[in-house]
Amino acid sequence: MASLVTLSPVRCSRLFSTISSTRRSSICFSSSSTMSTTATTTTITPAIIVGGGRVGRALQDMGDGRDVLVGRGQNVSADIDGPIFVCTRNDDLDAVLEAAPSSRWSDLVFFQNGMLDPWLESRGLGDCSQVLAYFAVSKLGEPPVDGKTDTDPDGLTAVSGKWASAVAARLHSAGLSCKVLQKEAFQKQMLEKLIWICSFMLVGARHPGATVGIVEKDYRYEAKFLIYELELAAAAERRLTFDECMEERLCAYSRAVAHFPTAVKEVTILEGWFFSLAVERIEAIQTQTCNLANEEIKFLKIE
Repeated sequence: MASLVTLSPVRCSRLFSTISSTRRSSICFSSSSTMSTTATTTTITPAIIVGGGRVGRALQDMGDGRDVLVGRGQNVSADIDGPIFVCTRNDDLDAVLEAAPSSRWSDLVFFQNGMLDPWLESRGLGDCSQVLAYFAVSKLGEPPVDGKTDTDPDGLTAVSGKWASAVAARLHSAGLSCKVLQKEAFQKQMLEKLIWICSFMLVGARHPGATVGIVEKDYRYEAKFLIYELELAAAAERRLTFDECMEERLCAYSRAVAHFPTAVKEVTILEGWFFSLAVERIEAIQTQTCNLANEEIKFLKIE
């Protein structure tokens, strides 16, 4: 087993000093980068929903009875118009694509967390709709709880792409928030949630039994430096600027979902993107990014 990597106050202080200096010069607030529009559509567009889990069922319950629910592994009809909501695990995406006729691929709407871009681009799906879902469904059949926080009282859920307005209208009909964003603004919010997943899940996994709320309350010192480190890596790789105060926003969301358990799953789509940056792109980024994240990954014996 790999030796335990501790985050000493001295080391964290030095890292914080370096990161803070870099952030002041290269990661500045840009109001134009967060342009969004609010969907005005009120009609619920019928959809094909792939995946009958908590999210898929919740979306079906928001419909008007005209949705078609498709189980994992079942074929998607080419004769039904409208969006195709993909509500499966990331590991099932290749199977979903195989089950859908290529003529309908532009109608796919992905509800998955994580860095899907490499997978989407490799399959010619770079312009497909994506949803950044901050609403939570605790159990099958229960109504979703909106992801509103004390720093974002208007909600955090966002959508981008061809079917963005249809998704927003459906969520609004259930009393949930949803912003329609242009692709660049969506990318920033997607990466911010990815940073939340990676930092809080990795720290929580090192402290067995820790929920998201416990990480925010008792191990925030560890999580904050992962947040800073991963923020730098994402900003450098994608050549974008994040809004200020990311740590506060992510911790606020953690308090809102404090009961969530922590676990490391689907590493390739989630933590794997940052791991590959550290391994392959250190010289290009020109800073020692992702060191703490990699130490966490190695400690947990994640490949």
